[in-house]
Amino acid sequence: MTLTLNTTIALLSVAVPLLAFVWEFAVVRRKKLGYRVQMDSRASGTTQTPDAEVLRRIGANGDKALTDPSFVLIRIENAGWMEIDEGDYLAPGDDSPGLWVKFKGRRVVGMALTDYSDDALVHFFTTSAGERPGFGKEEEQEGKAGVLRLPKVKLNNGDYYKVMVVLERTTGEVGDPFEPPVFEGDLLAWRFRRPARDRARPARRHRWSPWKRARRTESHTFASGAALVLIGLLATAVLAQSGLTLFGRQDPPPLDCVGGTLHLHGSTAFEPSVRRAAETYQRLCAAKGARIDATDFQGSGAGITTLEAAGNDAGELGTTGVGNHLTFHDGEPAGPHPQLLARPVAYSLYTLVINPDARVRTLTLSQIRDIYAGRITNWSDVKGADLPVNLVNRSSTSGTLQALVERVLNDPGSATRIGVPPPSTPDCAALGRDKPGSCEADSTQALLETVAEVPGALGMSEVSNAATAKQVVQVRIGQVPATPAGVEDGRYPYWQTEIAYTFGELPSDSIAAGFLRYLTDQGGKDILREFGNRPCSETEYPLVCEPT
Repeated sequence: MTLTLNTTIALLSVAVPLLAFVWEFAVVRRKKLGYRVQMDSRASGTTQTPDAEVLRRIGANGDKALTDPSFVLIRIENAGWMEIDEGDYLAPGDDSPGLWVKFKGRRVVGMALTDYSDDALVHFFTTSAGERPGFGKEEEQEGKAGVLRLPKVKLNNGDYYKVMVVLERTTGEVGDPFEPPVFEGDLLAWRFRRPARDRARPARRHRWSPWKRARRTESHTFASGAALVLIGLLATAVLAQSGLTLFGRQDPPPLDCVGGTLHLHGSTAFEPSVRRAAETYQRLCAAKGARIDATDFQGSGAGITTLEAAGNDAGELGTTGVGNHLTFHDGEPAGPHPQLLARPVAYSLYTLVINPDARVRTLTLSQIRDIYAGRITNWSDVKGADLPVNLVNRSSTSGTLQALVERVLNDPGSATRIGVPPPSTPDCAALGRDKPGSCEADSTQALLETVAEVPGALGMSEVSNAATAKQVVQVRIGQVPATPAGVEDGRYPYWQTEIAYTFGELPSDSIAAGFLRYLTDQGGKDILREFGNRPCSETEYPLVCEPT
């Protein structure tokens, strides 16, 4: 499977939540000892009422006031999904503490178990003789830090207990803020039986163990920091994939990519859309070694000649077609071509184009016929500028010209036939302002450039080519622009069926057959539409391929 950007993001969208679930519930929350400091308040401060003196005397031999006393309420809880028992605390000895809470700059005066989720938890703190050894207080760093010892309490899922601690200041000035308590103590992340020599060692305080350490929890727990990072990555992946789906162009690969080299020929009017489709097919099928040469568009008639020559050179007699050549022709070619087979692809729109100096934007069918018949020779005759009419035509084998003669110049109900006049000069640059004339251009692009340069010039072009040309104006025929809607309702006459010709029947596994399927039945249809063509597969009778 080829990993595209979209595929990679989709895989991440599946892997990230799975990893987040495994991390959060199988690793982090398997055994998780959580803690919270629910209160850390000073007894002295802004309140100086007489009754406040009682708070300052708590736990100080009855009459000795405490130095800047404070009260801390600590909550210890099982925040995982498995029970925590005495053997899970990473501290040797049965009665040694399981957790330590350090108060820097303060001394522990007293402590008391104030709240618990189960009455059985009291057993871990007291006996009939008093407090258990694991529950108590001590000092370290020469009195600079008080330490509260908490026992190894067995906690089922959801169990908790709370301890109230009374402290007084040992360092600093009265009123200075206290540093927050520091919790020390670890759990065995994966339970195993410890050797006897380890159980006999003295208790140690484990300050850093990322897999087992006690973790601060919040009043409303959601997920660990690592899980939140993974959830954030998931959200990013979903947003990225949504953006690609909504705004990124999706070019699905053709259903049957075929390798090899394909040569395209024919209509210069149809060239832009076919060339774009060829570039897309070649890119999508690069893994199959597809290569398409679209540099030989020299006109419909020249394309037919090239295709027949390629078939004759290959020695094919018609039983097996040539699978590496395709020619596109505007309509049906003149003369017999018994070895060639036709496949309608789309019907295209054409337009007359005029030099803007003529000051003409629309012509009737009658006026167009009079111009090509030589009865109108100056644009002033149709209320335009005082400029001679200079006709820039294509050669007689051009499909664009044949469509003009067949569908625009000749009235089916009239016996009179009109053609285009022969060229009055072999050089289109010789056309001028003094008298009317005509010439031939060898390609659509050359015709458009000539019309843009010669005052009063009139020519013909496929619509998408004309739309991108500079300094030319598309002529409306009878006030109707060149649009598919105009063709469909019969008001716009200048169009032609674009036909793909092959030499013999194409082998089904040839690159010519693969590209033709892509152009007519797959993603190539969208490209044809972009250039103003109507794919034959979308017409009522695809093999005829005419407007309904």
